[in-house]
Amino acid sequence: MEDIKLSIIIPVYNEINTVLEIIRLVKEERHKKEIIVVDDCSTDGTHEVLKQIEEENIRVLFNDVNRGKGYGIRKALKYVAGDIVIIQDADLEYYPDEYGILIEKIIQNKADVVYGSRFIGGAHRVFNFYHYIGNLVINTIANIFLNANFTDLMTCYKAFRSDVLKSLKLEANGFGIETEITAEVFKRRYRVYEVPISYNGRTYEEGKKIRWTDFFTCLYWLLRSIIRGVDLGEDTLLKTIIMKNNNWWVYKKIEPFLGKKILELGSGIGAISKYLVKKNRKVTLTDINKKYTTYLKRRFVGNPHVEVKNIDILNIDTVFSEGEFDTIIGINILEHIEHDIESIKKLKKVLIKEGNLILLVPAHKSLFGKLDSKLGHFRRYSRDELKTKLKNEGFYIERIEFMNFLGAVGWFINFKLLRRERMSKLVIQIFDGTIPVIAFIERFLKFPFGLYLLCIAKNKLDF
Repeated sequence: MEDIKLSIIIPVYNEINTVLEIIRLVKEERHKKEIIVVDDCSTDGTHEVLKQIEEENIRVLFNDVNRGKGYGIRKALKYVAGDIVIIQDADLEYYPDEYGILIEKIIQNKADVVYGSRFIGGAHRVFNFYHYIGNLVINTIANIFLNANFTDLMTCYKAFRSDVLKSLKLEANGFGIETEITAEVFKRRYRVYEVPISYNGRTYEEGKKIRWTDFFTCLYWLLRSIIRGVDLGEDTLLKTIIMKNNNWWVYKKIEPFLGKKILELGSGIGAISKYLVKKNRKVTLTDINKKYTTYLKRRFVGNPHVEVKNIDILNIDTVFSEGEFDTIIGINILEHIEHDIESIKKLKKVLIKEGNLILLVPAHKSLFGKLDSKLGHFRRYSRDELKTKLKNEGFYIERIEFMNFLGAVGWFINFKLLRRERMSKLVIQIFDGTIPVIAFIERFLKFPFGLYLLCIAKNKLDF
């Protein structure tokens, strides 16, 4: 608790009656913190009052024109240096002495985001019935589309791990930021809690600013954010979760070649890892992205046979001992590495003699297109290229074969002929639904082409 630093973002617009009091209350709250105030071109004297603040750990930013709450939050995020971010309205509807309630689950590493709910047990001032109905409708729509069970989506008391809030793609300038944040959080599968808070809802006479038209603004940003994809690489990775047939097929293909001490490269969010960690194997999961390794550590926190490391493949021989693993797995990872031959050399060092290097890579140089580039692929592989690179580094090719002949046809149509730049969820579901049929056919017929190349290479100098 003593090491945790909070970043309190306070968007302000025409709050001359309350802004200094809320800053005082935030300052008095017991946690170590920084305060970032963003004045949204106030015209009631707030601007002038805030210009006089010159205190350590309080930063005041000013907008030249009125842009809205969402813009203010995004502007403040550039200056956030704390571990946890709390958004605090400049009125007195929410109580800073309840920060401890908001951040407890984050500190315990049980949550990434916490919503302070006005409707699950906290004391609240009786307030506008029509606001309650509007909130209930927005909650219901969001819960349906996000498969969630929010009680108070529109609460203005939210706490985030700072890296989580910074990772979100936020564009709304006004109150739509509330629903946009929620959609972005759920698309990325962050852990969300609701906790009871107190609420002193004020009247329009007391300065409340949200209007009935903001209901439609919030609904718009909710639906827009749900439809809008996340970063292409992350979007593709997240969609691998629904590719259950494909992931199981890949695992069953490599299962006979798995040893007892496995290193998985580029584990991502564990689409294949969840199968590897069974049967009491000793498994080390790795990824260059710290966000994914953090997720994996939580996911397998109680498994004594699983270790998770945040590493770059090019440094792998400095992290692990020579001959430490009997199996190394790289599922859709080698194509992301510019110097793939250098990586193969590094992998060879930490693999025991007679150990298996299992690689799944995208096949056929002719299929390389815009989506490959956007996904960070440096290449697609021909059968001969992959064999040659491995053989030159002292590997014996025990098996190399194409996988998913129909997927190669679909890829060619979608991403070469039609030049599409994303895989829609519907396309992925259709694709995954065909896998059992494709797997059955490929048990008996070996096609000279496919979406992937699966290679089993043995670390053996004499062959």
